Amino acid sequence: MILHNVKVYPSKIHLPKKKQLAWKIAEVASDNAKLNKDAIEMAINRIIDNASVAIASLNRRPVISSREMALKHSRKNGATIFGLNNKLKFDCEWAAWSNGTAVRELDFHDTFLAADYSHPGDNIPPLISVAQQNKKSGLDLLRGIITAYEIQVNLVKGICLHKHKVDHIAHLGPSVAAGIGAMLKLNTETIYQAVQQALHTTISTRQSRKGEISSWKAYAPAHAGKLAIEAVDRVMRGEGAPSPIYEGEDSVIARILDGKKALYRVPLPKKGDSKKAILETYTKEYSAEYQSQALIDLAKKLKKKIQSLSQIKKIDIYTSHHTHYVIGTGANDPQKMDPNASRETLDHSIMYIFAVALEDGTWHHLKSYSKARAKRKSTIRIWRSIKTHEDKKWTKKYHDPNPKKKAFGAKVVITLKNGRKIIEEQGVADAHPYGLRPFKRKDYIEKFLTLTENILNKKESDRFLEVVQNLKKLKKGQLDKLNIEVKRGKLKRNLKKGIF
Repeated sequence: MILHNVKVYPSKIHLPKKKQLAWKIAEVASDNAKLNKDAIEMAINRIIDNASVAIASLNRRPVISSREMALKHSRKNGATIFGLNNKLKFDCEWAAWSNGTAVRELDFHDTFLAADYSHPGDNIPPLISVAQQNKKSGLDLLRGIITAYEIQVNLVKGICLHKHKVDHIAHLGPSVAAGIGAMLKLNTETIYQAVQQALHTTISTRQSRKGEISSWKAYAPAHAGKLAIEAVDRVMRGEGAPSPIYEGEDSVIARILDGKKALYRVPLPKKGDSKKAILETYTKEYSAEYQSQALIDLAKKLKKKIQSLSQIKKIDIYTSHHTHYVIGTGANDPQKMDPNASRETLDHSIMYIFAVALEDGTWHHLKSYSKARAKRKSTIRIWRSIKTHEDKKWTKKYHDPNPKKKAFGAKVVITLKNGRKIIEEQGVADAHPYGLRPFKRKDYIEKFLTLTENILNKKESDRFLEVVQNLKKLKKGQLDKLNIEVKRGKLKRNLKKGIF
């Protein structure tokens, strides 16, 4: 890996494009390096993972609305939409919009956390849609996905967005553009312009994930993917972009991030190196914010140590800066303690999540968020007894550059009414690559079968799993087979009239 220094330059100093971060990203994307075998298998795992959570969310309101919008943009020889018949095709950017929303809705697919945070599986829906419309092969798609992961993971390592309350999709736009460029075998100049356009158009604030969190949390990554597709289309027609988008005097860094004195260091692979960043990412066993994964596991274990939960006086969670300030009491969001809060808000409340996991000793992507579940008196009592604290030890672990030492857990101190304290800690989720039982292919398949039960028939389920595991062998024009059709009559509609 090469560590690239990225800083702002005044307009009077000409920064050659080959020294700009967007160009270096484009060079990585246009480098036809050999694909790593493990990266290929992990990309297939993540396609299965995305399909699991997308199918499970097809009848949730945001997904229904996104699908209704996409239905108005049919296109002969376009791309497919999850749930619909393969013969129905749509403009790829609208298919990406609908499928991306479905993937993101349950907050249940993969994650990567470093200087910033991300869900790199968000790259997959726009890449599949573009690949289908452009009749690409399975290997073309894999190259695009692996490249997109490489770019997003390394941007997340080098540039912190949330410090400035910028939503993490600002790293997704460039990664999707780079992945599409790699998949379509575009030249470096074209990808360079697309990366810059994609970044410029996908800057938004973190209000998406603050306060009363709405359905936009699910739409935001899909919107970034859609904008990135359109950016690539424009530059393929010869259009340019604001440049240099990272280093310019009025650039994203200068005006939105650390400012004119900023210095970022972004790692990228050398020319000819295989792209393996996807192997550093991790999926979720539970449908909740990633930093809650280890705490759900810990709550399940702690339940066995407490004879009666009614004896709990208070619970203190000592954790990283991110966990405390984003999903903990440090966020100062009263909604995170509100039984009437939206599901989107509850899955960003570690207080709620820990209380439910401690009480139930399990976690379910629907039952754990039901209105009745959130309003249970015993749960509310435990929930409101929880307070989080930043512990610099856990913040340091969160940012450790060594994947084997990086941790997203916490120390939990449960104080009982009799004064006794129960203290336990856990660094990573059991399903993490370095956890007690890392997710393997069989676990991804089990997750798929569990989440799609009673939605897919066995024939369609078996067909998809066979196709996706042989993705390397799919020829040009065969990627429609990655779509999944649900049982007839299983898709709900939203018949409210919009613009389209």
